[in-house]
Amino acid sequence: MGTSSRDRISVDLHGLKAMLVERSQALAVSPSELVRMVLVKELDQPAGVESLPDRSHLPRPLGTRTRLCLRMHIDHAAATLEAARRAGLSPGDYVAGLVAGVPAILRGGGQTDHIVALTASNAELSTLSRNIYHLTHLLRQAEVGPALYYRDMLDTLSVDVRRHLALASGVLADLRPRHQPPSQRRP
Repeated sequence: MGTSSRDRISVDLHGLKAMLVERSQALAVSPSELVRMVLVKELDQPAGVESLPDRSHLPRPLGTRTRLCLRMHIDHAAATLEAARRAGLSPGDYVAGLVAGVPAILRGGGQTDHIVALTASNAELSTLSRNIYHLTHLLRQAEVGPALYYRDMLDTLSVDVRRHLALASGVLADLRPRHQPPSQRRP
């Protein structure tokens, strides 16, 4: 690949594009020329001199998400996209889960299987709740005969609830990041 006389760099302006275009139009130069002028001015400063302005007043992107571009071999990119698809996640959420050490993702699984298992367990718990409600109604009506139908369910009630809680806590643990991003860590 040959070298070019033009050096290029891509910069995410984080909401500054409108201000850049407006200023460049006011100065009757292109946005690229304005950026070059500012860079020349900044690069001419001696090392250690802080000349960049306070940016606290500048607009911030909406939400907490940002774009990250990764360069990797095409096979690795395809594998990453496929793994994210299998995990039921966007590529960004998949990579973030890997970085955060989410056990379900690290083991090659995803949140989809965990959520399916938890949903099924919740459905069983919901059925159990309806049955207990119906049993309570029968007992209030002094209908002991039909209430005896629920006796076996009551015998295994504590086992069923503990099984659900173990599954739910396991799913939540597997989906919880082991590492928090620096911005979310407590001081």
